[in-house]
Amino acid sequence: MRMKRDRLTRGGCAVALTLIAGVCTLDRLAARQATAPGIQVLPVQGNVYLLAGAGGNISISTGYDGTLLVDAGRAEMSEAVLDNLEQLATLVQMPFFPLAPCVGPRCPGGAGTGAYTGGGSWTSQAVNGTVHSPGSLKPLRYIINTSDDSEHTGGNASIRATGMTFTGGNVARGAGGEGVGAEVWAHEAVLSRMVGEKVDIERHPQMTYDTPKYKWNGFFNGEGIELIHAAASTDGDTMVYFRYSDVISTGDILALDRYPAIHVDRGGSIQGTVDALNRVLDMAVAQNKSQGGTYIVPGHGRIADIGDVANYRNMVIRVRDRIQESIKNGQSLPQVKAARPTLDFDGMYGSPDAFIEAVYRSLSVR
Repeated sequence: MRMKRDRLTRGGCAVALTLIAGVCTLDRLAARQATAPGIQVLPVQGNVYLLAGAGGNISISTGYDGTLLVDAGRAEMSEAVLDNLEQLATLVQMPFFPLAPCVGPRCPGGAGTGAYTGGGSWTSQAVNGTVHSPGSLKPLRYIINTSDDSEHTGGNASIRATGMTFTGGNVARGAGGEGVGAEVWAHEAVLSRMVGEKVDIERHPQMTYDTPKYKWNGFFNGEGIELIHAAASTDGDTMVYFRYSDVISTGDILALDRYPAIHVDRGGSIQGTVDALNRVLDMAVAQNKSQGGTYIVPGHGRIADIGDVANYRNMVIRVRDRIQESIKNGQSLPQVKAARPTLDFDGMYGSPDAFIEAVYRSLSVR
């Protein structure tokens, strides 16, 4: 998402003229839905948005520093992802809404909420058109991968290529040192596995971390971001915590539409999954009992809150304990599957075969 002018005006939409009240975005939206009907962009909370339908959920922060993604979806969905990112960045980064007739603390919404949102503002409607007039969009700057799974990293190469890395002085960390392309981050285990499996180098992360928690590069779009390592689905999982927005992106540690995908051959484990879900519960704060407050973007499925995570964690623990008891009783994997230890959850999470096998293998090698 280099945000070139030809890309911004593609489809006959002149941005400088059509951002007033969002005119012409409906045409763009209809065109995208015709080619990628599964794509949806939804607000989560604060600066964070969810792009769903690209293979795995993508979390987006876009604003005055540019755009940051958590995961990149499948490779074949990259063009649809870029089209949606472009529109979202345009509407968020370049507001041009001199629409509210009221200015001041007595306006709906109260003082300081911004004139273009219908509330009070320190500025005047007479100058809003200048203060918020469209300029060049800030580029895509970072992609953070939550694991090495292709549903989350497949789009790295093509999406990264549309961005730009900003660095100080004459230093540039992009491919070849020229600063071209967004910077991809992940845990070092992701890079090691991609190198070992000879994955296309354009999909590799350029920057890695190897600590339990990493305070990522200071502030971005007005908030601190933390990368938190977990060995759950794989040994290189990363949870991303947007501290101001109070949103946690978990990757495949949490997937509300299916059982956990635990890749034992890639360092994942059932106990690591339980520990990671408990870590999310420790970090999250509910607004009212177990609802609201911190929102969680799973690797797959809908936006969640602390109650959803607790229910999912409890399911995982129950299944783990049942399979552990079967192993103590000397039952083989086919016997465990025949006993149907997930029966009371299958209506919610679908086929349990891969999950049961992963839990059995994980517990058997302890």
